Amino acid sequence: MAKINIKIEGIPYEVEEGMTILEAAKSCGYEIPSLCTFNHGECNLGSCRVCLVEATGARGLVASCVYPVSEGMEVRISSPAAVEARRESVELLLSNHNKNCQQCEKNEYCELLHVAKLTGARDDAFAGMHSKTYIDRLAPGLVRDTSKCILCGRCVARCQNAHGLGILGFENRGFNTVVSPAENRSFADSPCIQCGQCVNVCPTGALMEHSEIDLVDEAMRSGKHVVVQVAPAVRAALGEEFGYPIGTPVTGRMIAALRRLGFEKVYDVNFGADLTIMEEGHELLSRIQNGGVLPMITSCSPGWVNYAEYNYGDLLPHLSSCKSPHEMQGAIIKSYWAEQKGIDPKDIFVVSVMPCVAKKFERQREQLQVNGLPDVDAVITTRELAKMIKRSGIMFTRLPEEDWDPDIMGDYSGAGVIFGVTGGVMEAALRTVYFKLTGKEKDAITFEEVRGHDAGIREASLDINGTVVNVAIASGMKSAKVLLDEIKAGKSKYHFIEIMGCPGGCINGGGQPYVRPCFLPNEDDDIIDTYKEKRAQALYSEDERQTVRQSHNNPQIIELYDKFLGAPNTHKAHKLLHTSYAPREGFN
Repeated sequence: MAKINIKIEGIPYEVEEGMTILEAAKSCGYEIPSLCTFNHGECNLGSCRVCLVEATGARGLVASCVYPVSEGMEVRISSPAAVEARRESVELLLSNHNKNCQQCEKNEYCELLHVAKLTGARDDAFAGMHSKTYIDRLAPGLVRDTSKCILCGRCVARCQNAHGLGILGFENRGFNTVVSPAENRSFADSPCIQCGQCVNVCPTGALMEHSEIDLVDEAMRSGKHVVVQVAPAVRAALGEEFGYPIGTPVTGRMIAALRRLGFEKVYDVNFGADLTIMEEGHELLSRIQNGGVLPMITSCSPGWVNYAEYNYGDLLPHLSSCKSPHEMQGAIIKSYWAEQKGIDPKDIFVVSVMPCVAKKFERQREQLQVNGLPDVDAVITTRELAKMIKRSGIMFTRLPEEDWDPDIMGDYSGAGVIFGVTGGVMEAALRTVYFKLTGKEKDAITFEEVRGHDAGIREASLDINGTVVNVAIASGMKSAKVLLDEIKAGKSKYHFIEIMGCPGGCINGGGQPYVRPCFLPNEDDDIIDTYKEKRAQALYSEDERQTVRQSHNNPQIIELYDKFLGAPNTHKAHKLLHTSYAPREGFN
C-alpha cells in the first residue's frame, strides 16, 4: 500500500493511502472519540457524527470514520469547534435515549456512555419528545429495545456481512426511524437465525440476548438436581470478563466458579462432542458405503440449522440427524446418568453454558425432547455466566484450578475441545473416520488442511486407505450459501461439509464477551484483527495437552456404549441422540 504524508495537530505523519481519518489517527497514536467498529470490518454510515474533526480541503467538520486521508491533509482533533461538535453530537443522541444505565444489560460495556464521558456530554442538554419505543421479547434468543438504539447501522451491516441476510434494516423515516426486521416485526416473526452477531456489535443495550439467569435461579431454589455443562469455546473467552488477555484459557477457575455458584455437578460438553463424533462419524461412513444422501452436512450449529430450515428446506436430508453436543449430553444426563444416580429425570435441571445465543432457541425445539422432557432446560451465554460470577462476589482471579466432576461424563478427548473452532468438527470427525477406515490411528493426529479461523470456504481431498473423502468447511451463512447452491445445482463434489453459523465458529459466538477497543484488558494494536485466532489457539493448545485426542478412545464414551447404548446409530442411540428437521413455512 502506498504511503502519503499528513499532519495531525501540526505534527507530520506518514500513513497508508486509502485509510479513513479515524484509522490513520489511531495508527499515529490518536483515539478520536467514535462509535465505529471500523476495525471489525463493519460498514459505517457516519450518521452518529460523534467522530467529527477539522480537515483541510473539507467544507466544515467531517466524520472521520468515513472521510479518507489525502496527500498533505492537515487534521485537527482538538480544535474548539471539533470538541464542541463532538460533545453536541453525543448530547443529541442522549436526548432520545433511555438512560436507565443501572438496569441496562450493557452496563460496563456501553460505548455511548463511554463516548459521553470522553466528550464531556451534558445530561439533558437538549430536551424534547422521545421517539416511540418498541420492545421485542418474543424471540427465544434475542431482545430488541428501540429506546436504546442510536441508529448507527452496525447490526444491519453485521447481518449482511456475516450471513448475506437483511433481517435488520431501517424502517420508517425521520424521527420515527427504527432498526428492526421488516415492517417492525418481532425477531420471532422473521427468518432471523438467532445467531446474536447483531448483539456483538451493538454499541448500546438496544440488542441483547434473552437472559435465562432467572430460570437457573428458580431451579436452584426448587431443590432440583441442577447440573451444568460447559461448551469448549467458553473457556477460551470467559477470562476476558475478568481482565485476562484474549486467548487465555481459564478452564480450572471456571470450574471452581461453577461449583461455588451451587451447581451439583459440573461437566464438560466435550464429552457430548465426543459422543457426537461417534454418531456423526458412523453416519457419514454409512452414507458413503451404502449410497446415502451426500454430501452430509454437520448439524451442531443451531444458527445454521435455522438458516437451512428457513432457506433450503429441500436440502434438509443432507443434514446429519445428530443432535448438537450439549443436547446429546443433556439427553444422556436425563437417561443414563439419572439411571446410574437413581434420580427421576423429572427432578433434573440441565443448564448449558454456551458461546451461542441460538442455543436458547434450540433448547426449546420440540424435536429435542425425550419422553416429554427437554434435553436441556436452560441456556446461559458466556456473558451471562460472567454476570452470575460477579454478582456472587466470587473473586475469579483468586480461584484455585479445579477439575471437572470425574464420574460418568468426566473424560473427554482433544477432538472434543476443538469443536469450538471452525473446522474443528470436521477434524474431530476425520480422526475417527480415519481409524474406522484403516484400523489404526493417524501418525500426525491433526488435519491441518481443514484448520483456519476466518470466515470463508476451505476444502480438502483426503485419500484414506483407498477411500477418497472430499470435504469443505464454511462459517457464516454468506459462505455457506455458495456450497448449498452447488448442492442444489447438482455440482457438489463433496462427501462431508461442516457449516458453522458464526464467522470463525463458536469462539466468535453471539454470546461471547464483547471485543471493544475501549474495554479490552491489556490491549495491543492487533488484538481486534486477531481475537478469533487467539481464542482458537486456546482450544488447539488444550487439544495438544490431552493424552487422548480421538473421540473413539475416550474411555467413558466406550463405557457408555458398552453399558447403555450398545453401538453408534442403534435404535436406542437414535431415540436419544438424533433428531429431525422441517422447512419453516412462510419463509422458503
